[in-house]
Amino acid sequence: MSKSIKIKGIGSILHNKGVAFRLWAPHAQQVSVIGSFNNWDSTQHPMTAEKNGYWYTTVAKAQAGDQYRFWLSTPQGELTRIDPYAREVTSSVGNAIVHDPSFDWQGDDFHIAPWNELVIYELHVGTFNDLEDEHHSSQFSSVSARLGYLKKLGVNAIQIMPIGEFAGDRSWGYNPAHIFSVEINYGGPLAFKQFVKRAHRAGIAVILDVVYNHFGPSDLDLWQFDGWSENDRGGIYFYNDHRAATPWGETRPDYGRGEVRQYLSDNAMMWFEEYHIDGLRFDATQFIRTFQAEDVRDLPEGWSLLQWINSQIVQKYPGHISIAEDLQNNRWLTKDVGAGGAGFGSQWDAAFVHTIRQAVIAVEDGQRSLAAIRDAIQYRYNDNAFDRVIYSESHDEVANGKARVPQEISPSDPKGWYARKRSTLAAAMVFTAPGIPMLFQGQEFLEGGWFRDTVPVDWDQRDEFHGIVRLYRDLIGLRLNRDGFTHGLCGQFTQVYHLNDDRKVIAFHRWDQGGPSDDVVVVANFFRDAQDDYTIGFPAGGTWRLRFNSDWEGYNDDFGNHPSTDASANEGDRDGLPWQGTVSIGPYSVLIFSQE
Repeated sequence: MSKSIKIKGIGSILHNKGVAFRLWAPHAQQVSVIGSFNNWDSTQHPMTAEKNGYWYTTVAKAQAGDQYRFWLSTPQGELTRIDPYAREVTSSVGNAIVHDPSFDWQGDDFHIAPWNELVIYELHVGTFNDLEDEHHSSQFSSVSARLGYLKKLGVNAIQIMPIGEFAGDRSWGYNPAHIFSVEINYGGPLAFKQFVKRAHRAGIAVILDVVYNHFGPSDLDLWQFDGWSENDRGGIYFYNDHRAATPWGETRPDYGRGEVRQYLSDNAMMWFEEYHIDGLRFDATQFIRTFQAEDVRDLPEGWSLLQWINSQIVQKYPGHISIAEDLQNNRWLTKDVGAGGAGFGSQWDAAFVHTIRQAVIAVEDGQRSLAAIRDAIQYRYNDNAFDRVIYSESHDEVANGKARVPQEISPSDPKGWYARKRSTLAAAMVFTAPGIPMLFQGQEFLEGGWFRDTVPVDWDQRDEFHGIVRLYRDLIGLRLNRDGFTHGLCGQFTQVYHLNDDRKVIAFHRWDQGGPSDDVVVVANFFRDAQDDYTIGFPAGGTWRLRFNSDWEGYNDDFGNHPSTDASANEGDRDGLPWQGTVSIGPYSVLIFSQE
């Protein structure tokens, strides 16, 4: 009699002779798989012990769509558990579902744009749409209905807040109960695959937010999974000492345990392999690489886990991006693994967002520090100017006691002139400074208040503030050099060469190779009054065409009281440059110039 061949993989693995099941439960005495295929009878399909605490069996009559759980006999009693590797569950406290991973990816040959040409739009699936379920089969499909709008806006990457199965019907997503399973209320795994394929067809990359710094803490079937624990903590998937503590509960995964490291690595690779996503954004990496005792201490095994996952991404999926949200200005996060770094492609930049927000939110002009703005514009972590993601709004910056930028600027009149002028001033800094620019859902039409997972985006404002939407679209077009005159905004080099803190005017030069169609000059006025016949230096002589004026009347009816024109740069020693010219700039406005 020939020996049966075991199927590779962990969880439920569909194959041509049924479904194989493999589970890690090192402290269990007996394990069975129970489900709709055996009337939930623990005696029908016992599992065989393998090395290192794994258990295995195959069930011939099981098939895709069947519900199942694992039954464990332990010294602490009998337990039933949801498969930690389940690709699909009925709910966060329900049953696992045998998932068929097959999907027609034919024609999906999409490649994410070079990182210096990325423009990211962060969104939350649960609130991005005001469309009801009767019009769309899932929340993913309702987001798909807006892909045409996003493409016209000009963004070429969507960053989606976490979609792993979470407790309850609504959540930001940062309380994952099952990290391998796509949230069923969003439409589940098939709907997400369909969404990714549609986004790629529209020329838009998909970057997914993942949470590996903690799990749960509620609806957490991983807790004391096989009955074992120490110090009444989480058991095999978690630290069981003081390293377990995080700001969200004592549920930090044990990064030093090989099976847990494999679990997290397998999850990261799954999104690339099975869902064709184009990048990952790692939530709160500070709490993966460090822990808090009496003081902040390093977690070397957390650092090495990040290195391992990023090394695999580079090797298996070259060109795809991994982004760290660390916000501690740690340049080692984006250094190569070979140099001792964590290997991320980019990281969210706290130094930029906090400085720019403060500059536009401050009530008095005298409170705006141009030196701080200069430092934020020119800052870089390492040699690559695009190893930082820059923004004025994100899900973190518009919640937890903070509101949208227009609301912070003018709480009593968040749609008024000051809110519109200074919020778009911040946006212009995002799209002209070096880095990967990002905006948060609804920012482009002055979405107000603060972010909540119970309040959908107000799409009526897109029509009300259609001019502001156009302003964002024009900024994105210039940032991506769509008309061929502003390639310098994709370049590595920046020089802030003019800073007048008394009149709150700053000017900087962006370039890649330099010369016509490459050199870009940005002039920003952080003052309430216009600046007429204002002289600044220019990096070359001749005519500098005005490509963008945020004070243009086409962006809002009460803009445009101070029209600007092209600038003529003549010989003259100004700002350390051999050419100078005069510009006129409106209050709280930005001008962008380039040569033919």
